[in-house]
Amino acid sequence: MEPAAPIPHEDVKQPERPKLLQVLGPGLITGASDDDPSGIATYSQVGAQFGYRLSWVMLFSWPLMCAIQEISARIGRVTGRGIAGNLKHHYPRGLGYAIVLLVVVANIINLGADLGAMGAGLKLLIGGPALLYVAGFAVVTVLLEVFSRYSRYVSVLKWLTVSLFAYVAVALIVDIPWETVAANLFVPHITRSGAYLTAVVAILGTTISPYLFFWQAEEEVEEIRERPRAKPLSRAPDQAAAEFGRIRVDTYVGMGLSNLVALFIILTAAATLHANGVTDIQTSAQAAEALRPIAGRFAFFVFALGIIGTGMLALPVLAGSSAYALGETFGWHVGLARKPNRAKAFYGCIAVATLLGVLLNFSPIDPIKALFWSAVINGVVAAPVMVLMMLMSTNRAVMGDFRLPPILRAIGWLATAVMAAAAVGLFVTWQ
Repeated sequence: MEPAAPIPHEDVKQPERPKLLQVLGPGLITGASDDDPSGIATYSQVGAQFGYRLSWVMLFSWPLMCAIQEISARIGRVTGRGIAGNLKHHYPRGLGYAIVLLVVVANIINLGADLGAMGAGLKLLIGGPALLYVAGFAVVTVLLEVFSRYSRYVSVLKWLTVSLFAYVAVALIVDIPWETVAANLFVPHITRSGAYLTAVVAILGTTISPYLFFWQAEEEVEEIRERPRAKPLSRAPDQAAAEFGRIRVDTYVGMGLSNLVALFIILTAAATLHANGVTDIQTSAQAAEALRPIAGRFAFFVFALGIIGTGMLALPVLAGSSAYALGETFGWHVGLARKPNRAKAFYGCIAVATLLGVLLNFSPIDPIKALFWSAVINGVVAAPVMVLMMLMSTNRAVMGDFRLPPILRAIGWLATAVMAAAAVGLFVTWQ
């Protein structure tokens, strides 16, 4: 009788190298959500007003974004808590309340602006009542966040990032002088005018926003809850090398996609609107409408469709980051992986934040002014939040043996200094 074949032990089998799509998650979604309809409006205005001259800001800001978002993710993955949770445990309560309140207010205003842009974008495509579309988008987003399984919902968000390529497609069908682009991308042509400096501040405030920090840190916490055998690195240091590698790839790809798409939006506006004397674009819907007579119906259609796709990606991030911040601050059960009856306050916050965003569109508040104030709050809040994050990530009491390596620490502080300077510049150039 032949001996039975040995059964291979599962510990002996070498794990397969994860595929890129499996590695991409919180960083990809965070980066893609940065190109929301409000961001599209900012980039369109910059391209229309200044042509290609501010292209360099997208290249300059990429490593800064990568660093601060990687730090956010590390805080969540090491501690098993988000930014607000760590603020609560390690800093004065009043400081945490103030930061979270400002972030939530800015998020709600941003929600309102994005919903309004999505409603206007769909009206451009099919006609009909924009306000009805605003309410419809809000209802769909809340239902998906509350009642979808977390893993399935994350997959939906990943696929929604494809909508960003609409802006790459538009840029490829218009006539762009690539030599001029290269000259402005790699060699900054800085002027001291107030309008120019305000535009730089607007780009930085749009690309490096506090809600992105809160969201990516919390999504790392969600990953710990959802993945078998995953634990906070403070309790499972043997997982650190693999997890930090995953976070780095995820974040660099996500932020790279974010800035690449933003660059293409600037280039499209520069090649079409600026080149034809259209220099004042205040909303993403206006940008889409202005493209129609200049670049053709197809470019208009793709641009407008992209507004809706990116909005569907950004809305859950804005509402979710608000709910995470409030939930950790007040000790609620939080998490998109939880069933609705196990996290009523968390999901209620998502619904209320989205509802308030809808109501802003029915109010007499000027959406352009509301968006401006959102940018002001984000610009003011970003620097102190980044200072606190840098202090957390270099504090042994918070991070244990996983404090930041020197290079990441240096770039993180540089990003913080740039955002502090941008906040100061915002008030200096305020007219």
